[in-house]
Amino acid sequence: VLERQIFDFLGYQWAPILANFIHIIIVILGLFGTIQYRPRYITGYAVWLVLWVTWNVFVICFYLEAGDLSKETDLILTFNISMHRSWWMENGPGCTVTSVTPAPDWAPEDHRYITVSGCLLEYQYIEVAHSSLQIFLALAGFIYACYVVKCITEEEDSFDFIGGFDSYGYQGPQKTSHLQLQPMYMSK
Repeated sequence: VLERQIFDFLGYQWAPILANFIHIIIVILGLFGTIQYRPRYITGYAVWLVLWVTWNVFVICFYLEAGDLSKETDLILTFNISMHRSWWMENGPGCTVTSVTPAPDWAPEDHRYITVSGCLLEYQYIEVAHSSLQIFLALAGFIYACYVVKCITEEEDSFDFIGGFDSYGYQGPQKTSHLQLQPMYMSK
């Protein structure tokens, strides 16, 4: 996630940056819940992983342009704040970036107008691979979280709090001492 966060920062993609940041916080809470035996934190982590998988499926559909989604839209991943795209668009393996001069009239002055060619792997497939890896890790994390919650709750149910509980049901405390209690009188 940290690697993905860095590349999203380089591409100024604000929605993925926000999602990655929340994911990092939730992972820390999930780890804390595991270390401190707090099943609610781990359950929250598992619920987040369902949302995380949903987000990554959306990112895959976005880059593969499923349905009406278009990877050329600035609104979805950058909140229409910037015109940036995936960092991998210009910096992918084998990509050659060539500036186009003169820039067209419609191009903003603070942006360069370029063509990218010679890429060994197109940027959208790199983004899809990142999201697919995140889905795989999230599914493994979800299974682990469910297992840990199960183990913690079983351990809580079988813990002997007072000394009278066991797996066969409740048995009241039994008096094992045969000594009789005698009243004591103190003299002055």
